[in-house]
Amino acid sequence: MTPRSWAARFGPLLLIAATAVVVAGCLGPAASLPPGVTAAPTPTPPAGIPLTPAPLNPDPFSLLSWLFTPLFQAFFITLVVLDRLTGNIAIAIILLTLIIKVLLIPVFRRQLVSTRRMQLIAPELKEVQRRYKGDRMKQQQATAQLYKERGVSPLGCLPIVLQMFLLIPLYSVFSQGLQNFNVQPMMEVFGFTIVNLGCDTTPIFGPNNTVLNPCLNPSAFGVNWGVPEVFIGSPGALFSGLSLLAIISSLVQLVASRMTLPAASAPGADDQNVRMQRQMAIFLPFISLIYGSILPAGLFLYWIGSTVFSIVQQYLILGWGGMFPIFGWTPRFAVDHQPRFPVASPTLPPPTGSRASGTPAQPKPDRTARDRSASAQATIRQRGRQGRRGRRR
Repeated sequence: MTPRSWAARFGPLLLIAATAVVVAGCLGPAASLPPGVTAAPTPTPPAGIPLTPAPLNPDPFSLLSWLFTPLFQAFFITLVVLDRLTGNIAIAIILLTLIIKVLLIPVFRRQLVSTRRMQLIAPELKEVQRRYKGDRMKQQQATAQLYKERGVSPLGCLPIVLQMFLLIPLYSVFSQGLQNFNVQPMMEVFGFTIVNLGCDTTPIFGPNNTVLNPCLNPSAFGVNWGVPEVFIGSPGALFSGLSLLAIISSLVQLVASRMTLPAASAPGADDQNVRMQRQMAIFLPFISLIYGSILPAGLFLYWIGSTVFSIVQQYLILGWGGMFPIFGWTPRFAVDHQPRFPVASPTLPPPTGSRASGTPAQPKPDRTARDRSASAQATIRQRGRQGRRGRRR
């Protein structure tokens, strides 16, 4: 299984597992109330307890919370500063998304380049698999040698995992930071107060034990970005409601996932793995619909903005990729489209003998995927003939 297909299959499962861990961690035992705070009705909701940095305890959830506390504080403090500058929490979330994506441009570009190079050497990789069919050890050795010769890293899916794990602290930022009545302790870094929010010292509880006086205003454009927002059904459980933001998130993820696939006319596009990836690219984005009723709206806003930013990056490096045709239709602007920053085809390194003779090695022109496949087949036939001649002798 190639790294690309591995990421396509198991990436969403990692996201599901990470989200489940976060939710379980947030549902852990409540901390004790600090002195001077009036006790709230039992049980006390998390938003009714001052939000403080997670202590280091031996249980796994506390350890996970402690490890992600620095990231949580960095994201939360940035969000608070942007909210104070703009006066709108939704705009602050979008700006926070842009900051994170700009910082991740080198990582994401490396992933896109690796993805494109894997697509370019797909015919050669397929020929290696055909040549050593039935011998997994030799197949793995030949594949590793091919990656080394072409300068392709098979670990291009790691940035995807990194972006998924960023959702863990961001989930807490939106679900806890935007609903808690006193988040001032999270604004303290090494004894210094970054921003004085002037939060209330006592929570005010409303119906269903909700907190009516969050320190930050979580609402903008008629949406409370700290809680799930659904227009059909009710929030609170899987499949209990349908979110408009989840639908938009699924659609933009569908575009982004199809753009990372090779074009339908590219060599090797009819490969079984590629066909399976196309099917997964249609199905997996709509997993977001399942979580629309339990994840806060702010997390979906972040994910939509992040995916749109990724689509722009993919357009500049990969072009439209496998986005078209759709139901057999390809728009005119997508025909023979070339990306703004195309990825060069990986070539073999220059021979060492030219360096020893003192003659500068001439760079070989980039070969098409069909040429590389024909060359690989000719080499295999030549080795086969030599082997047969040896046996005759």
